[in-house]
Amino acid sequence: MIIEMKNICKSFNHQTNTINDLNLTIHDGELVALLGPSGCGKSTTMLMIAGIYKQNSGDLYFDGQLVNGVEPKDRNIGMVFQSYALYPHMTVLDNIAFPLKQQKVSKEKRYERAKEAAEMVQLEHLLDRKPSQLSGGQQQRVALARAIVKKPKVLLLDEPLSNLDARLKIEMRKEISRIQKELGITTILVTHDQEEAMTMADRIAVMNEGEVIQYSTPMDLYKNPKDYFVAQFIGTPPMNFIQGKLTSTDQKAELTFSKSTLYFDRSLLDISTNQLDVTIGLRPHDLKLGLEGEIRMNGTVQLIEPIGHSQMINVNIGHEQVHFFVEPNMRLNIGQELVLSTNVESLHIFEKTTGKNVRKDLVKELVRN
Repeated sequence: MIIEMKNICKSFNHQTNTINDLNLTIHDGELVALLGPSGCGKSTTMLMIAGIYKQNSGDLYFDGQLVNGVEPKDRNIGMVFQSYALYPHMTVLDNIAFPLKQQKVSKEKRYERAKEAAEMVQLEHLLDRKPSQLSGGQQQRVALARAIVKKPKVLLLDEPLSNLDARLKIEMRKEISRIQKELGITTILVTHDQEEAMTMADRIAVMNEGEVIQYSTPMDLYKNPKDYFVAQFIGTPPMNFIQGKLTSTDQKAELTFSKSTLYFDRSLLDISTNQLDVTIGLRPHDLKLGLEGEIRMNGTVQLIEPIGHSQMINVNIGHEQVHFFVEPNMRLNIGQELVLSTNVESLHIFEKTTGKNVRKDLVKELVRN
């Protein structure tokens, strides 16, 4: 199923739009995550696709067919809710089979299909149990089986893993991804957890204040964030930010931050003024201890966090703090002075007022002073 949203707007009680001129295309068999903070409009977008909410304007297409007026029950959609919404008095088998009962499928046929769905989510040994006898992960699997038993063309997942502990989240991420690929169902995942979106989705729509800020693959969002909002939302741990200034002429641009000065070919930057306050972004994994990189910064160790496979070191650089990783057996001390370095290619430069990333491309030429 191909889903197209064209110029969709949605408001409640005639107030400011919750969704503002949204355009989004989801390809057949793709798993797309709607990612953003609470109140950004991601659940509203999903509920419009389901037909539960009606948009105020704009058009929604399924495989090229306009579905604006089509009722939810006729859209051939399966949904998995955050709360699971299982019937406590029914067995696992009856919970899974319930959508087919509503469709007037014969008892023999619906139980046959329910058992097939249960086997797909590895619950075939629990069919006689009630929801109260299941763990959180098992209840989530029942909800997933119930959503896929009617063989929908679209699967909608609304914060499906938020009630699970860390270990179960990892297990269910794998399970949902496996089943989605096996069935080839076009799937939309609503989440505020960027790690969940990054590990599961083919593409991610990063949303804020009712708009899609950037829509791309997880790796492209990580490496080429469109603006400051996307940069700080994508990545674990988050990107480091340092304040700086950008001064330019017709040919060259001078970037100063943290006692460092770099010179660029201005054509590599998307700027319209000669003086600009900027925020420099650096991923923790792009910062190294020592003098290897072209850019060097002096700092003082503020905090050491052992995390098993490595140590995350928090360092004060002037009035700002950055974090980076070192090997688990490296000995560093609080208050120790050190030098961090990175390469020019790792820099992101965000205009402070708009948040726009002004890097047109990875820098190929560094004009040395």
